[in-house]
Amino acid sequence: MNKLFSKKNLIIAAMCMSVMWMVPGCGSKDNTSDNGNADSKKESVQTQENADENVTIKVGGLLGPTSMGLVKLMEDSANGECANTYEFADMATDPSAFVAPLAKGEIDIAALPSNLASVIYNNTDGKVQVIAVNTLCVLDIVERGESISSVADLKDKTIYATGQGATPEYTLRYILGENDVDPDKDVTIKWCADTTEALSYVTNDENAIAMLPQPFVTVAMSKVEGLRIALDLNEEWNKVNSDCSQVTGVLVVRKEFAEKYPANLAKFMEEYEASVKYLDEKPEEGAGLIEKYGIVGAAVATKALNYCHIVCLTGNDMKNALSGFLNVLYEANPQSVGGTLPGDDFYYIGD
Repeated sequence: MNKLFSKKNLIIAAMCMSVMWMVPGCGSKDNTSDNGNADSKKESVQTQENADENVTIKVGGLLGPTSMGLVKLMEDSANGECANTYEFADMATDPSAFVAPLAKGEIDIAALPSNLASVIYNNTDGKVQVIAVNTLCVLDIVERGESISSVADLKDKTIYATGQGATPEYTLRYILGENDVDPDKDVTIKWCADTTEALSYVTNDENAIAMLPQPFVTVAMSKVEGLRIALDLNEEWNKVNSDCSQVTGVLVVRKEFAEKYPANLAKFMEEYEASVKYLDEKPEEGAGLIEKYGIVGAAVATKALNYCHIVCLTGNDMKNALSGFLNVLYEANPQSVGGTLPGDDFYYIGD
């Protein structure tokens, strides 16, 4: 069991959270436009013909919470128990790893940071669509003492954090501001190069406060005596915004694939939803699969699952949760979503 809490595991947990540190505007512009409405209609006519085709769906994901919901589906696929045929790419640590494959058609479906999905949409003239929100906020405020019980308690404090210029910063600033705590005047935010650096301040200073992501927090709590979660920022977001969610991760599909194989996509969504439900109903077994597929150790996953907020929001629930969050990001920095907010066709509502 101690092996799961080794220094190596701490590093792996930090790597998992590369999903959080998206650089705004990442990805190259693909100037190849869609073939127009006529071709789209032509493809849609093929829907019934292709519905039962045994197409291989190529799926990619990042090494972190956004891919945790896939693990039961991966296991069922390996055991030949899925309606669809799947090919899973090796999990990546760099969020931009699937930008080019999606644009080129080498990946059909991918688990990505929410803002990266918007960036890809903008950079490929709308060639990807979001089919599900799969992860809500995974950020926590941690400390070794008992000084923080509300966001208001952060006033006049120093917060060590990572993710400057990306969604963690915009999330923190938004939550502070909505609680009448000026992020520029009422607190001092010390931006660190990575989560390990941020944790080092908490380790060496019993009064230090940090904003860290899951599952890194769970690993860190096993390493640093007295470290506790003072605030779950998913809960704090929901307290100040009932119109949308803080969306960490989403599932995207190539628009061309969605138009050509809607029946196969519908089956994927059924199987993915069942995979997420499995994690909720059987967390210990699910944690074992999370370890099996190399995301993080089972002992860590068992404890972290409650704080990783793995979900499967689809249809209008997905659109409402995500569109509002992207608007918050856009107001903070338009480049964080690719320069403009995506249109309605970004959201795959289905039947």
